[in-house]
Amino acid sequence: MEKPLAILLRPTTLKDCLGQKHLIGEDKVLSNLVKNQKIFSMILYGKPGIGKTSIAISLVNDLNVRYRMLNATINDKHDFQVVFEEAKLYDGLVLILDEIHRLNKDKQDLLLPQIESGLITLIGMTTSNPFHSINPAIRSRCHLFELKPMSEDDIFEGLEKAVKKNILPNLQIDNNSLHYIANVSGSDLRYAYNLLELAYYSSKDGNINLDFLKSLNNKHNFFHDKNEDGYYDVLSAFQKSIRGSDVNASLHYLGRMLKAEDLDSIFRRLTVICYEDIGLANPSMGPKVMAAISASERVGLPEAIIPLANVVIELALSPKSNSAYLAINKALEDIDTGRCGNPPNHIKTNSKDYKYPHDYKNAWVNQQYLPDNIKNKKYYIPKETSNYERTLKQVQEKLENLQKIEKDIE
Repeated sequence: MEKPLAILLRPTTLKDCLGQKHLIGEDKVLSNLVKNQKIFSMILYGKPGIGKTSIAISLVNDLNVRYRMLNATINDKHDFQVVFEEAKLYDGLVLILDEIHRLNKDKQDLLLPQIESGLITLIGMTTSNPFHSINPAIRSRCHLFELKPMSEDDIFEGLEKAVKKNILPNLQIDNNSLHYIANVSGSDLRYAYNLLELAYYSSKDGNINLDFLKSLNNKHNFFHDKNEDGYYDVLSAFQKSIRGSDVNASLHYLGRMLKAEDLDSIFRRLTVICYEDIGLANPSMGPKVMAAISASERVGLPEAIIPLANVVIELALSPKSNSAYLAINKALEDIDTGRCGNPPNHIKTNSKDYKYPHDYKNAWVNQQYLPDNIKNKKYYIPKETSNYERTLKQVQEKLENLQKIEKDIE
């Protein structure tokens, strides 16, 4: 089976790597490592298709050091042990480890002492944020280098090289078509190469134009890898845009999740946003969000975009209050730190001293409900971002004043 174009075009020296000008080039860190003939354990992280593997292989080639490649998901403990035994024979080697964020505890326990002793120099690669996803003990022994998304110019340069190398014989494609591929690739060079190769082999005679490319792909590639950082970044950006009342950004991130057809995540996040960020400033949004979710489930995609867009616009432009969210977290903090105490005797089960509020005027009677050690604690602090919560504040203040009057009478 022939290797994919992306593999055939993979650079073998740092000088041929595209992008990453902050790491590669004159007086840049990775280039200087080659210049000084020195390598350290490191983790390369960033989105797919931006050159992590290419840089790792180019680095060891330029340094002319012995290396092996493993994948944290595919390779088992035996594969790691074989590499370690080889390292002992040659007094050390470089291990290029893909998907390092998926390294389980057994493999971590094997790898750590080898890195610590210097027998293994690790080059880990991941699409995840290493500060969140990689074992701290491994992370502390590595230098972290973030790879930036490739620019459209970087992708275009890679595509030009692909054409000039003539790996695809008799390929005919103009610059407008190359720019189109670069534009829809979403900073993913591998995706761009794959689209070029697909267009070549699905064309009649290797002659590729813009109309033909659009018939193959009219959607932009974007990073939305479920359960990875890109996935959570989009969800985070979605919530923060609504919280920040930026209706246009809110619709943009909704659109990205809709393109991924990720309705479950949208439903969960909208429910959280409704009660965490809108909260008591606009309590009518709770039923509206549930209605939009129900309508979306009933009609499905593509029509589901309509009720979802409606409710997202309203959430973004709604007054905001996180007072309920803050209040319950304060209560939980007291519980977690042991500031609890027993309920007062008069509100315990079957207490004869309990005063039933409905037997009193306005269904209110002055009696203590919190434990003695926190009886004056205030968790809920109303905000005044809406008429509704201002009304709640007025009710709260009225009750507090009644308590003060009762105390004064006593």
